[in-house]
Amino acid sequence: MAKVTRDDVARLAGTSTAVVSYVINNGPRPVAPATRERVLAAIKELSYRPDRVAQAMASRRTDLIGLIVPDARQPFFGEMAHAVEQAASERGKMVLVGNSDYIGEREVHYLRAFLGMRVSGLILVSHALNDNAAAEIDAWDARVVLLHERPEAIDDVAVVTDDLGGAQLAVRHLLEHGYEYVACVGGTADTPSVGDPVSDHVEGWRRAMDEAGIPTEGRLFEAPYNRYDAYKVGLDLLSGPDRPPAVFCSTDDQAIGLLRAARELRIDVPGELGVAGFDDIKEAALADPPLTTVASDRSAMARSAVDLVLDDGLRVAGSRRERLKVFPSRLVVRRSCGCE
Repeated sequence: MAKVTRDDVARLAGTSTAVVSYVINNGPRPVAPATRERVLAAIKELSYRPDRVAQAMASRRTDLIGLIVPDARQPFFGEMAHAVEQAASERGKMVLVGNSDYIGEREVHYLRAFLGMRVSGLILVSHALNDNAAAEIDAWDARVVLLHERPEAIDDVAVVTDDLGGAQLAVRHLLEHGYEYVACVGGTADTPSVGDPVSDHVEGWRRAMDEAGIPTEGRLFEAPYNRYDAYKVGLDLLSGPDRPPAVFCSTDDQAIGLLRAARELRIDVPGELGVAGFDDIKEAALADPPLTTVASDRSAMARSAVDLVLDDGLRVAGSRRERLKVFPSRLVVRRSCGCE
C-alpha cells in the first residue's frame, strides 16, 4: 500500500497542502471551522499519520521537552517529573528525562543530547550547574527554565519554592511544642551555598532558632539526600549521648530515614523526639508516625515551567529577582511533631 501523503489529504479535502499543515500544527495561520472539519475528516478517512521527523527537520524543533533531574529514583524528583510530564501532555508535548546523578559531566551529556535533538525547550533541575553546562546552554541559545533550584552559573528564568520561609515555618512549629532546641539534618559538604533548596532550608532553620534566641552551633548534621544514608546518620545521631529533642530534616527522604533509625532504637516519636521534614512527598503521610512537613504546589510549578519554556518571550530583560517565580510554602501538620 502506497504511503498516504499530505497531498492526498489536501486533494480529498479540496484544499491546499498549506492549509492541511495549518490544521495539523494548529497554526501559524487560522483555518475556517468548516475547512478544518473537512481536513480532519480526510485525515481520518485516509488514516494519515504526519511524519514528525520531517516536521522537526523543517521547523528545527520537535514536540519534545527535555527534563534533567538529579535522580528520578528519589520520590521528590519522581513526583516532579510526573507533574512536568502531565503539564507537557496538556500542551501536546512529550518529555525526555535524563538523570544527572548529581554529576556535572553527566548533566552536560544530557544537555548536549537533548539540545542536539532540537527539543522545544529544556527544564533543568540542577544540583550545581557548572560553567561547562552554562556554556553549552549559551552555545545553543536554548530555551531553558530552571525548576526547583536556581544555580548562579546561568541567569535563565527559574520556578522555585519559598524554601527559606517554609523551613522557618517548620522549625517555629517544632519550637512551639516546647522542645528545648531543634537540630538540623542538612546536605553534604558539596551542597552549594547559593541557589540550592537545602541550603535555604538550613538557613531557614538558623533564622528560626536565632529568632527564639537558641544557639545553633554544633547542631547541624550532614547527610546525603536519600533515606538509606540518612538512616545511617540517624543511627549515629540518635544513639549518641547528646540526642536532640527534635530534628528538622532538609528533605522528607532524610526524615523517613531518621524515623526508621528512631524506630530501630526504640525512641518514641513524638513522645521522645519531634521530627519534621520538607517536600511533602506522598510517602510522608504513610510514614510511621505520619510526617509533619512543608509542601508546595508541585503541579502548579511544573505547569508554570512548561508554559514558560514553550511560550515566546522567555528571555526577558530585568533583574535576577524579576526572573524568579516563587511559589509559597505551607506547613502540613501530622503526628511526628507532637500534634494529634
